Amino acid sequence: MTRQAIASAEAHSAHNYHPLPVVVATAEGAWMTDVEGRRYLDLLAGYSALNFGHGNRRLIEAARAQLERVTLTSRAFHHDRFAEFCERLAEFCGMEMVLPMNTGAEAVETAVKTARKWGYRVKGVPDGMAKIVVAANNFHGRTTTIVSFSTDPEARDDHGPYTPGFEIVPYGDLTALSEAVTENTVAVLLEPIQGEAGVLVPPAGYLAGVRELTRERNVLFIADEIQSGLGRTGRSFACEHEGVVPDMYLLGKALGGGIVPVSAVVSSAAVLGVHRPGEHGSTFGGNPLACAVALEVLAMLRTGEYQERAAELGDHLHHELGLLVGGGTVEAVRGRGLWAGVDIVPALGTGREFSERLMKRGVLVKDTHGSTIRIAPPLMISKEDLDWGLEQLRAVLGAAATA
Repeated sequence: MTRQAIASAEAHSAHNYHPLPVVVATAEGAWMTDVEGRRYLDLLAGYSALNFGHGNRRLIEAARAQLERVTLTSRAFHHDRFAEFCERLAEFCGMEMVLPMNTGAEAVETAVKTARKWGYRVKGVPDGMAKIVVAANNFHGRTTTIVSFSTDPEARDDHGPYTPGFEIVPYGDLTALSEAVTENTVAVLLEPIQGEAGVLVPPAGYLAGVRELTRERNVLFIADEIQSGLGRTGRSFACEHEGVVPDMYLLGKALGGGIVPVSAVVSSAAVLGVHRPGEHGSTFGGNPLACAVALEVLAMLRTGEYQERAAELGDHLHHELGLLVGGGTVEAVRGRGLWAGVDIVPALGTGREFSERLMKRGVLVKDTHGSTIRIAPPLMISKEDLDWGLEQLRAVLGAAATA
């Protein structure tokens, strides 16, 4: 069954992904079951889209109730869930306005357009001269504009001509950032923690420094919290670890509860107020079903339970992973909360190879950049299940070291 399903997918779908050779049929909580009946512990959680686990009953019921009422109106009309969603999300973020979209990449594109429009209409940047500063090794999506400021050849190559207006500086380097900001700079766009790059945490004080610099130079600080936000790092937002509030949050993934794609740009009225009817939009953005699910996500997050769980289990995760460093199998471990990048000694194998070895032992993770694997379980995972997953990692590493 597995081979047949994979062969059919290979024959009839574009090869823009290279999935692990597992075909999932059902899932519940932190566990997935394939078409052969084998169970796997999910230590990826859909890149944080499944922060609340597979099939969360509270979210499923919210979606089911809305499915019986109305799922789509388009933004040509108001619907009865939209205002509450925008109000609750703005309140949760400590902001004033929300511009809802669907995917994370759409939120980033919306932020780029918003920042440029703000630069021209509010800051007074000459038309066509707006510049946005970004960080090397970023991952903000895969649209043509977004890959224009990527430094990853796999994401960028063969997609030109590229969109101008971006300047790339080293991540974590405040001096380089300061030198890149000019009078035509409208925004600095950063991931508070770079996920695709290997869960890179910036140096202490970096985000606070970015906040101070952007405020002094009249530049918007845009925090892409699409992966890092909504509980993943042990706080509602990764920026909170340095007491920083950006001018704009970009949210997605977990906001849809692993049920529907929901993303949003959240900012002040002074920033999002630059938009006028007809200048930007989305047929599905802010649809009733999306709003219903996202409202339930926000209600769950307001309890603080998931942030606290990610912080406590995250401390345990990083303690256990830290014990592996220096033993000849793991070079380094990075991350925050229930999110970790593990750099395996390259001589032992690639990240892909280790992901496949873990899969054979019933654990699903994903590789990135050479010999790095990422660990990001659902926030509701039990300590017992997490420890079992870590036990499988130790076994795989031990076997590779003695081979």
